[in-house]
Amino acid sequence: MIYQLVVNGRRRSIDAWDPSEPLLYVLREELGLTGAKVGCGLGQCGSCTVLVDDQPVRACMVPIASLAGRRLTTIEGLGTPGKPDALQAAFIAEQAAQCGYCTSGMIMRARALLGETPRPTNDQIKEALAGNLCRCGAHTRILKAVMRASRAR
Repeated sequence: MIYQLVVNGRRRSIDAWDPSEPLLYVLREELGLTGAKVGCGLGQCGSCTVLVDDQPVRACMVPIASLAGRRLTTIEGLGTPGKPDALQAAFIAEQAAQCGYCTSGMIMRARALLGETPRPTNDQIKEALAGNLCRCGAHTRILKAVMRASRAR
C-alpha cells in the first residue's frame, strides 16, 4: 500500500507492505532518516521521538497506516550542521550531548514544548522531558539547553 506523508516539508510516498510497520523503521530504512534512534522499541525511552502535526510521538509505536496525509518532522528537518536551529544551537552551547543517543528525541520533545509554551519554567521543562530517558548524565545540561532556547526566542 502507498501512503502519502509530508516529511520535513517534503511530500513523500511510502510503499509499506505491512500497514502496522512502525514509523521508526520507515523513517530509518525507507527514507534514510536515522536521527530518530532505535531504543527500547516499547515507547518507554523516547529516543525515537518525532513530531506528527507538531505533537511528539514515539515513532516505534506509531503504525505507518495511521499517518496518511499527516505532517512529520524529524531532527533532520530542524536545521543543518552548518546552520542549526535555535534549539539545536542551545544544545551545542550547553554541551547537552554526552553520548548523544537521547539527543534527537530530547530536542524533538523540547521543540513541541516550546511550540506550546514559549517561556516554560524549569518545572515545565522537567515535566515535558520526563518520558525521555538520558542515561549518560547530561540531563542537567539538557534542561539548561531548553531554557537557553526559550530565552533566545
